[in-house]
Amino acid sequence: MGMGWQEWPLIVFTVFGQCVAGGIIIMGLAQIAGGLSERQSQSLHRMMLVLWVLMGLAFVLSTMHLGSPFRALNSLYRLGSSGLSNEIGGGALFFAVGGIYWLLAVLGKMPRVLGNAWLLLTMALGLFFVYLMTRVYQIDTVPTWNNGYTTLNFFLTVLLGGSALGVLLLRAAGLNVPGRRILSLLSIAGLLVAVCAVILQTVALTGIHSSVQQASALIPWYGQLMVWRLLLIAIGLGCWIYPLARRNQAGLASIMLGCLLVVAGEVIGRGVFYGLHMTVGMAIAG
Repeated sequence: MGMGWQEWPLIVFTVFGQCVAGGIIIMGLAQIAGGLSERQSQSLHRMMLVLWVLMGLAFVLSTMHLGSPFRALNSLYRLGSSGLSNEIGGGALFFAVGGIYWLLAVLGKMPRVLGNAWLLLTMALGLFFVYLMTRVYQIDTVPTWNNGYTTLNFFLTVLLGGSALGVLLLRAAGLNVPGRRILSLLSIAGLLVAVCAVILQTVALTGIHSSVQQASALIPWYGQLMVWRLLLIAIGLGCWIYPLARRNQAGLASIMLGCLLVVAGEVIGRGVFYGLHMTVGMAIAG
């Protein structure tokens, strides 16, 4: 029993992958609807490199879960029938399409109209990649994962972590965040949904048990850890939302701190998620 830190490669892969999927949406919308000049667009694309570096790092670290990086290709052999194969295939497609877009845009070889369509496709592939992630954990024999909370929490990371990362990169590029008031409201709403999800899932865990295990006892510090998770996310979001409420632009250092806090909160939440792994056993109720 305890936190699932032994699964740290998967923690990094899922959190980073979901943050990148959210970040590309924020940056993509800024490029498509932000009315950027050519110089501003170039600055945005230079900062977009950070997304693909994080995505590449996530993929490299994820191979450690397989025991050897050379086994990564083997996991693609069951595309269409295996959740793991679909996840890796979907992630690779998202990475490739987004990476090619970035390369052509940086080289000045991407026409704006085609680039906008390509960006929209990349955003959709990012969300599809996250959906495929959720399917990996919808396992009948693991009742603590096989529920809607898994899907909800993965997409909340897209919203909360992705927003924080996207805002950070746009401000680092010297750009304003288009629709930032709407984005701040969505982020606050996402935090409230996360609070509700924690409360409801805590209640649900009390009704899940096997003949030898009680789900609510898998992580003795579950309540405290989730409080820390939500507190870090709230403070992190506040680092850029609070100045906005006062009609000011948050400083880059403040936004960077906020992004780190939000990601740290999501890492704690994902560690709890992996710590809740419990197979059916001899009997199951709940």
